[in-house]
This record gives sequence, structure tokens and C-alpha cells, in this order.
Amino acid sequence: MLFRFMCAIFLGLTTLLAQADEKVAPVAPVADAKPPLKVASKDGVSLEDIRLFTTVFNLVKQAYVEPVDDKTLMQAAIHGLLAGLDPHSEYLESKAMEELSEDTNGSYVGLGVEVMASEGALRVIAPIDDTPAARAGIKPGDTIVRIDGKLITSENASQAVDMLRGKAGSEIVLSVLHEGASAPLEIKLVRETIRVASVRGRMLDPGYMYLRVAQFQSDTGAELKRIVAQLKQKNGTPRGAILDLRSNPGGLLTAAVEISDAFLEDGVIVTTKGRLKEADLSFSATPGDMLAGAPLVVLVDNGTASAAEIVSGALKDHGRALIMGRRTFGKGSVQTVLPLDESHAVKLTTARYYTPNGTSIQGTGILPDIELADLKLTARNAPAALISGERDLPRHLKGDQEKPDVAKPGDAAQAARDQLDDYALGEALNVLKSMAFQRKPVMPAALEKKG
Repeated sequence: MLFRFMCAIFLGLTTLLAQADEKVAPVAPVADAKPPLKVASKDGVSLEDIRLFTTVFNLVKQAYVEPVDDKTLMQAAIHGLLAGLDPHSEYLESKAMEELSEDTNGSYVGLGVEVMASEGALRVIAPIDDTPAARAGIKPGDTIVRIDGKLITSENASQAVDMLRGKAGSEIVLSVLHEGASAPLEIKLVRETIRVASVRGRMLDPGYMYLRVAQFQSDTGAELKRIVAQLKQKNGTPRGAILDLRSNPGGLLTAAVEISDAFLEDGVIVTTKGRLKEADLSFSATPGDMLAGAPLVVLVDNGTASAAEIVSGALKDHGRALIMGRRTFGKGSVQTVLPLDESHAVKLTTARYYTPNGTSIQGTGILPDIELADLKLTARNAPAALISGERDLPRHLKGDQEKPDVAKPGDAAQAARDQLDDYALGEALNVLKSMAFQRKPVMPAALEKKG
């Protein structure tokens, strides 16, 4: 009886895959490649495989130390089926589906850290700006080995991700092993409602714009354009801009395409290729560069992943931007959410993506044009000089351009702090200014007529 029951389940699963276009439609895709539709399996499930499965199923039912019901075992089997494929494919029950929707919309309760289960622990892909995880000093590449004293193993790593969430105001203790450290640190954090502002922007120096994209949500493209328009209206057309994608864990493919398109006039942005024809897609830029060709520097690090790598790869391959920082994470795959019913879905890796020149960055990441170490500058503690120039000498001749000392304006003061607090940003600004000076200036119309 049980054998016939299991045969029916396997036949039902293969039928579901074979008729996915009739019974499954994508919702809230993590990456907007179309879902796999008609799957015709050449390698059918053998009778021996079914017999082996039912034998193990029976052994667990009969001999496991505690009773386990059939539904629990079947749920575990489905989880295991997907967990054995790759780190990003998974079975989603109602709670996980809600959490995925919250992530892409930018509001949820938790710590503000993107993690993945790897080798019996949780590896930090990236903390999100201004969240408990970021404020506690958690960095890309860190490893979470315990949560509230409970050791994370290969068996419970997937479930451990859920432990990071909870009620707002509740405490959690993480044992975090920083990259290169020999022993983990105990870090106490308080969960809070995370409302991620996916885009922020300001002027670093007169003429030089700073744009920070923390993750790719459904409204990220529109938000970037709105912020750039505001800065341009207040400060004029920029001479250059820095796009900061450090510790950006990715998000929606459509948002990555929008961001890339905002800086490109034409050409391919990204292509996706899978086993099925429906997964083979190509996205191209439309005319209109919101910076009008002004130099662009993109900052990346080992927490720059997925959709953030799509943007970096597109701008690099087209020669539109100089990439600075550290090698990126290397997630070059596309996941699609396939609903099974109202409260269950499968998030399945359906394709690989390729940068405009046909490169897959899966596992290798994007190597920056200029590599930067993970450093922090400090102000040199030296005695103040009594005389720093001609203007400090008594009775010196006043220069035509000499002005009295005034306090630094807010933007200039912030730029000075940036140079100390953020080494990579300071270096990027220096390179950006060099690129802007090398750019051929636009000749005023009056001078063109005279010539």
C-alpha cells in the first residue's frame, strides 16, 4: 500500500514538472527570467530509485527514536530535494514566501543581514546599511557559527536563517567569525523593523555626485532617477559620479536592468541562458544617459552580489565606468519563484546570466579595474605648524585671490571626513576627479561662433 502511495507521489511530481506551464505561473520573481515551462525529462525515475526511497521512508517510520508523521517526512524530502541542487534553490512555505516578498519590498523585522548556508555555517554576503548588523560591525565574508549558543551545522543551517528574524525589540546573540580571525566574537543585537532605503545620494565635492544603492528592490530604478534629478536641479549637471555597490546583496533582475540603463545609451545589458528556451533572454539599454556621459566610478567589494554584479559587469564591459574596490561575490545565476498553491512555492535556479561580452561571473566574480585593500586612514597626530605658507607671514603682501579663512561648508567638511572614514571612497573621488579633468570640456556656443 505504501509502495503504491509513493509511486503515485513520484508520478505526480514528474507530471507536475512536465505540465508546469499549465499549473504554475511566476509571482514576485527574484530575478525576472521567465520560469521553466514544459519540462520533458529524458531520465525517468527508475523502479529501483522508488523502491530505495520507500525503503528508507519505512525505516524512518519504524525505527526512528521518536514518531514522525508522513507529512513531516514528505516535507523534509522536498526540502532535501531542492537543498541538494545549489545554495539558492529552496522550497518555500507560507512564512518563507512572505519573507521573500518583504525583502523585495524593503521592509521586514530582523537584523538586516543577507546570509547563505555554506559548509555547515551561515556566511554573510552583506549587511544592509544602517541596520543592527551593519552597526554591530558585521562585514561581508564573516561567518555566523552560533545563534543564541546553538551551533549551526550542515543539518540545521537552512533553518538557522529563520532564527535571525523575530519580534521587533527581541535580543539575539551571534557568534561571528570575522574574515581572517582565529576565534569568533559574541555579538548581541536587537531585532528591529528594517526599512531599507535602497538609494541615497549627495554631493561629495562641488560637481561630484555620490550615489549609494543598498539593494535592488521593485522601486530602485525610479528612486535613483528621482534622487539624481533632485541633485542636478540643486547643483547643476555633475562633472562625475560615484556609484557605490559595496555590500549590495542584489535583488530583482529588472531593477538591475533599470539602473544599468540609466547610465547607458545603447547595447546589451545582460543575457540569461538556461536549459529551456523560455529562460534565454536578453535585455538592452534604451537611449538616454542621465549623467550625459560624465565619468562614473563604481565601488564594489566581496559583498557585491547578484543583481549588483549585473550592473557592475554591464558598465564595465561597455567602458562606461571604472570599477574600483575588491573582487565581487560571484553569484551569476538567476532564480525564479514558482508557486505550487496559495501557500507553497519553489524558488528554483533557472538560468545563468552573462555580461555584455558573454562572460559568466558564476563563482569568479568581477575583478575591479583598480583593486583597493580594505583599509582605513587615520589623521596624523602631528603638532600644528605655525607657518604653513606665505599668508602666515607678518606683513605679507595681499594676493588678488586671497580671502580670509572661513569654516568649511557642510559638504566640504563631509568630504574631508569621508577621506578619513572611508578609504575606498576617498580614492574613488580622487580617480573620478582625474577622469573629469581628462574629459574634453564642452566649448560654449559663443566661442564656437568666434572660432
